[in-house]
Amino acid sequence: MLQKFKLAIKREILIYIVMLLVLAVIMHMDLLSNPTSRFETMVEKGNYSHPFLYTFVIYTIILIIRKTLDFIIGLFEKKTP
Repeated sequence: MLQKFKLAIKREILIYIVMLLVLAVIMHMDLLSNPTSRFETMVEKGNYSHPFLYTFVIYTIILIIRKTLDFIIGLFEKKTP
């Protein structure tokens, strides 16, 4: 049971990190060409938390959709005793 929980937590953290990276690249295409200037700008403005907040909002929306679909699919699956 504990192993299953640890695996689920690792999976969700991996999903969150991948989403963070993908959203960062989508929102700031200059990360691919000149990442140092982007990080310097971030340090100057002091806006460290906005990528995490945006990712958390998108992750939460996707999580709600995933769990709703899991529930609906679970209703139609045959249960074996």
